[in-house]
Amino acid sequence: MKYSKSILIDVFIIIVLIPATIFVGFYIFNDRKYYFISLLILFYTMIPLIIKFEKRKPQARELMVISVLSAIGVAGRSATFMIRPFAPIDAITIISGITLGPEEGFLIGAMIMFVSNFFFGQGPWTPWQMFALGTIGFLSGVFHQKGIIKENKKSLCIFGGLATFFVYGGIMNPAALIMWQSYVTLELIIAYYISGITYDLVHASGTVLFLYLISQPMIEKIDRVKYKYGLFQPIKEAINEEKN
Repeated sequence: MKYSKSILIDVFIIIVLIPATIFVGFYIFNDRKYYFISLLILFYTMIPLIIKFEKRKPQARELMVISVLSAIGVAGRSATFMIRPFAPIDAITIISGITLGPEEGFLIGAMIMFVSNFFFGQGPWTPWQMFALGTIGFLSGVFHQKGIIKENKKSLCIFGGLATFFVYGGIMNPAALIMWQSYVTLELIIAYYISGITYDLVHASGTVLFLYLISQPMIEKIDRVKYKYGLFQPIKEAINEEKN
Protein backbone atom coordinates (compact mmCIF):
# COMPACT_ATOMS: atom_id res chain seq x y z
CA MET A 1 0.00 0.00 0.00
CA LYS A 2 1.28 3.44 -0.93
CA TYR A 3 0.81 5.83 1.94
CA SER A 4 -0.37 9.40 1.61
CA LYS A 5 1.95 12.31 2.18
CA SER A 6 0.24 13.16 5.48
CA ILE A 7 0.95 9.69 6.90
CA LEU A 8 4.62 9.85 5.89
CA ILE A 9 4.90 13.22 7.60
CA ASP A 10 3.19 11.73 10.65
CA VAL A 11 5.87 9.03 10.76
CA PHE A 12 8.59 11.69 10.64
CA ILE A 13 6.86 13.65 13.41
CA ILE A 14 6.55 10.57 15.66
CA ILE A 15 10.03 9.16 15.07
CA VAL A 16 12.06 12.38 14.84
CA LEU A 17 10.30 15.65 15.58
CA ILE A 18 8.41 14.91 18.80
CA PRO A 19 11.28 13.01 20.52
CA ALA A 20 13.68 15.79 19.52
CA THR A 21 11.31 18.45 20.88
CA ILE A 22 10.86 16.62 24.17
CA PHE A 23 14.60 16.21 24.64
CA VAL A 24 15.20 19.89 23.81
CA GLY A 25 12.62 20.77 26.45
CA PHE A 26 14.34 18.49 28.95
CA TYR A 27 17.97 19.43 28.38
CA ILE A 28 17.70 23.09 27.34
CA PHE A 29 14.63 24.26 29.26
CA ASN A 30 15.21 21.85 32.16
CA ASP A 31 11.58 20.62 32.02
CA ARG A 32 10.35 24.12 32.90
CA LYS A 33 8.52 24.79 29.63
CA TYR A 34 6.29 21.74 29.47
CA TYR A 35 3.23 23.83 28.51
CA PHE A 36 5.15 25.18 25.53
CA ILE A 37 6.41 21.71 24.58
CA SER A 38 2.88 20.27 24.89
CA LEU A 39 1.46 22.99 22.65
CA LEU A 40 4.21 22.31 20.12
CA ILE A 41 3.27 18.63 20.06
CA LEU A 42 -0.38 19.55 19.50
CA PHE A 43 0.73 21.79 16.64
CA TYR A 44 2.75 18.93 15.15
CA THR A 45 -0.26 16.62 15.27
CA MET A 46 -2.28 19.12 13.26
CA ILE A 47 0.25 19.33 10.42
CA PRO A 48 -0.73 15.97 8.82
CA LEU A 49 -4.41 16.93 9.02
CA ILE A 50 -3.70 20.26 7.31
CA ILE A 51 -1.83 18.41 4.55
CA LYS A 52 -4.61 15.82 4.33
CA PHE A 53 -7.11 18.60 3.77
CA GLU A 54 -4.94 20.65 1.39
CA LYS A 55 -7.01 19.60 -1.65
CA ARG A 56 -10.38 19.91 0.03
CA LYS A 57 -11.86 21.96 2.84
CA PRO A 58 -12.56 19.99 6.04
CA GLN A 59 -16.18 19.93 7.06
CA ALA A 60 -17.13 21.38 10.41
CA ARG A 61 -18.79 18.04 11.17
CA GLU A 62 -15.43 16.27 10.82
CA LEU A 63 -13.83 18.59 13.35
CA MET A 64 -16.85 18.11 15.61
CA VAL A 65 -16.40 14.31 15.59
CA ILE A 66 -12.73 14.74 16.53
CA SER A 67 -13.69 17.14 19.32
CA VAL A 68 -16.42 14.86 20.67
CA LEU A 69 -14.15 11.80 20.76
CA SER A 70 -11.47 13.83 22.53
CA ALA A 71 -14.04 15.02 25.06
CA ILE A 72 -15.26 11.45 25.61
CA GLY A 73 -11.67 10.40 26.31
CA VAL A 74 -11.20 13.23 28.81
CA ALA A 75 -14.50 12.37 30.52
CA GLY A 76 -13.58 8.67 30.59
CA ARG A 77 -10.25 9.37 32.24
CA SER A 78 -11.96 11.63 34.78
CA ALA A 79 -14.63 9.01 35.56
CA THR A 80 -12.01 6.34 36.28
CA PHE A 81 -9.65 8.63 38.19
CA MET A 82 -9.86 6.57 41.38
CA ILE A 83 -8.85 3.34 39.63
CA ARG A 84 -6.07 4.62 37.39
CA PRO A 85 -4.44 3.28 35.24
CA PHE A 86 -7.58 1.18 34.63
CA ALA A 87 -9.01 3.72 32.17
CA PRO A 88 -10.75 3.80 28.77
CA ILE A 89 -8.51 6.41 27.11
CA ASP A 90 -6.40 3.92 25.15
CA ALA A 91 -9.51 2.11 23.94
CA ILE A 92 -11.12 5.36 22.76
CA THR A 93 -7.91 6.40 21.02
CA ILE A 94 -7.64 3.04 19.23
CA ILE A 95 -11.28 3.22 18.13
CA SER A 96 -10.66 6.75 16.86
CA GLY A 97 -7.63 5.62 14.86
CA ILE A 98 -9.35 2.73 13.13
CA THR A 99 -12.58 4.60 12.36
CA LEU A 100 -11.23 8.03 11.41
CA GLY A 101 -7.64 7.42 10.32
CA PRO A 102 -4.05 7.54 11.64
CA GLU A 103 -3.79 11.33 11.61
CA GLU A 104 -7.01 11.77 13.56
CA GLY A 105 -6.05 8.98 15.97
CA PHE A 106 -2.74 10.67 16.65
CA LEU A 107 -4.40 14.04 17.28
CA ILE A 108 -7.17 12.64 19.50
CA GLY A 109 -4.74 10.66 21.66
CA ALA A 110 -2.51 13.69 22.20
CA MET A 111 -5.49 15.96 22.84
CA ILE A 112 -7.00 13.61 25.44
CA MET A 113 -3.82 13.68 27.50
CA PHE A 114 -3.23 17.42 27.20
CA VAL A 115 -6.76 18.46 28.16
CA SER A 116 -7.28 15.85 30.90
CA ASN A 117 -4.03 16.87 32.59
CA PHE A 118 -5.59 20.24 33.35
CA PHE A 119 -7.64 18.25 35.86
CA PHE A 120 -4.97 15.77 36.96
CA GLY A 121 -1.94 18.04 36.87
CA GLN A 122 0.30 19.32 34.11
CA GLY A 123 4.01 18.63 34.31
CA PRO A 124 7.04 17.39 32.38
CA TRP A 125 5.21 14.07 31.98
CA THR A 126 2.47 15.65 29.81
CA PRO A 127 4.46 15.78 26.52
CA TRP A 128 5.53 12.17 27.04
CA GLN A 129 1.96 11.04 27.68
CA MET A 130 0.73 12.92 24.61
CA PHE A 131 3.47 11.28 22.55
CA ALA A 132 2.69 7.79 23.86
CA LEU A 133 -1.09 7.87 23.48
CA GLY A 134 -0.92 9.69 20.16
CA THR A 135 1.43 7.01 18.82
CA ILE A 136 -1.08 4.30 19.76
CA GLY A 137 -3.81 6.18 17.88
CA PHE A 138 -1.59 6.52 14.83
CA LEU A 139 -0.53 2.86 14.82
CA SER A 140 -4.10 1.66 15.19
CA GLY A 141 -5.09 3.63 12.09
CA VAL A 142 -2.14 2.41 10.01
CA PHE A 143 -2.53 -1.24 11.05
CA HIS A 144 -6.24 -1.11 10.31
CA GLN A 145 -5.60 0.28 6.83
CA LYS A 146 -3.10 -2.52 6.20
CA GLY A 147 -5.64 -5.12 7.35
CA ILE A 148 -3.63 -6.17 10.41
CA ILE A 149 -6.37 -5.03 12.79
CA LYS A 150 -9.93 -6.08 12.10
CA GLU A 151 -13.03 -4.38 13.47
CA ASN A 152 -13.88 -7.26 15.79
CA LYS A 153 -13.45 -7.66 19.53
CA LYS A 154 -10.74 -10.29 19.39
CA SER A 155 -8.48 -8.37 17.04
CA LEU A 156 -9.00 -5.06 18.85
CA CYS A 157 -8.44 -6.53 22.30
CA ILE A 158 -5.21 -8.26 21.28
CA PHE A 159 -3.85 -5.12 19.65
CA GLY A 160 -5.04 -2.89 22.50
CA GLY A 161 -3.40 -5.00 25.18
CA LEU A 162 -0.10 -5.27 23.31
CA ALA A 163 -0.03 -1.60 22.29
CA THR A 164 -0.78 -0.37 25.79
CA PHE A 165 1.82 -2.60 27.40
CA PHE A 166 4.63 -2.25 24.87
CA VAL A 167 4.05 1.14 23.21
CA TYR A 168 2.66 3.24 26.06
CA GLY A 169 4.70 1.44 28.72
CA GLY A 170 7.71 1.31 26.41
CA ILE A 171 7.67 5.10 26.13
CA MET A 172 6.62 6.09 29.64
CA ASN A 173 9.00 3.83 31.59
CA PRO A 174 12.21 5.36 30.18
CA ALA A 175 10.48 8.77 30.30
CA ALA A 176 10.05 8.36 34.06
CA LEU A 177 13.72 7.52 34.34
CA ILE A 178 14.73 10.60 32.36
CA MET A 179 12.43 12.86 34.38
CA TRP A 180 13.38 11.67 37.85
CA GLN A 181 17.02 10.60 37.57
CA SER A 182 20.02 12.79 36.89
CA TYR A 183 21.75 10.09 34.85
CA VAL A 184 20.70 7.12 32.73
CA THR A 185 22.31 3.69 32.75
CA LEU A 186 21.28 0.35 31.26
CA GLU A 187 20.75 -1.04 34.76
CA LEU A 188 18.38 1.79 35.63
CA ILE A 189 16.46 1.36 32.38
CA ILE A 190 15.97 -2.35 33.11
CA ALA A 191 14.99 -1.57 36.70
CA TYR A 192 12.35 0.96 35.59
CA TYR A 193 10.89 -1.47 33.08
CA ILE A 194 10.71 -4.22 35.72
CA SER A 195 9.17 -1.91 38.31
CA GLY A 196 6.58 -0.74 35.78
CA ILE A 197 5.37 -4.22 34.77
CA THR A 198 2.52 -4.32 37.29
CA TYR A 199 1.30 -0.84 36.33
CA ASP A 200 1.54 -1.67 32.62
CA LEU A 201 -0.35 -4.94 33.06
CA VAL A 202 -3.20 -3.19 34.87
CA HIS A 203 -3.21 -0.47 32.23
CA ALA A 204 -3.28 -3.03 29.40
CA SER A 205 -6.02 -5.04 31.15
CA GLY A 206 -8.19 -1.94 31.36
CA THR A 207 -7.69 -1.26 27.66
CA VAL A 208 -8.69 -4.84 26.78
CA LEU A 209 -11.79 -4.71 28.97
CA PHE A 210 -12.99 -1.37 27.63
CA LEU A 211 -12.36 -2.42 24.03
CA TYR A 212 -14.39 -5.57 24.69
CA LEU A 213 -17.26 -3.54 26.15
CA ILE A 214 -17.43 -0.41 24.00
CA SER A 215 -15.61 -1.05 20.71
CA GLN A 216 -18.52 -2.46 18.68
CA PRO A 217 -21.17 0.10 19.74
CA MET A 218 -18.78 3.02 19.23
CA ILE A 219 -17.51 1.78 15.86
CA GLU A 220 -21.08 1.27 14.63
CA LYS A 221 -22.15 4.75 15.72
CA ILE A 222 -19.08 6.47 14.27
CA ASP A 223 -19.45 4.60 10.98
CA ARG A 224 -23.12 5.55 10.87
CA VAL A 225 -22.25 9.24 11.33
CA LYS A 226 -19.52 9.01 8.67
CA TYR A 227 -21.88 7.36 6.18
CA LYS A 228 -24.80 9.69 6.89
CA TYR A 229 -22.82 12.91 6.49
CA GLY A 230 -20.12 11.71 4.08
CA LEU A 231 -17.30 12.47 6.50
CA PHE A 232 -13.60 11.59 6.41
CA GLN A 233 -12.40 10.90 2.91
CA PRO A 234 -11.41 7.23 2.47
CA ILE A 235 -7.69 6.53 2.29
CA LYS A 236 -7.93 5.18 -1.28
CA GLU A 237 -9.45 8.44 -2.48
CA ALA A 238 -6.70 10.44 -0.81
CA ILE A 239 -4.02 8.31 -2.43
CA ASN A 240 -5.64 8.63 -5.85
CA GLU A 241 -5.80 12.40 -5.47
CA GLU A 242 -2.11 12.59 -4.61
CA LYS A 243 -1.30 10.46 -7.70
CA ASN A 244 -3.15 12.98 -9.84
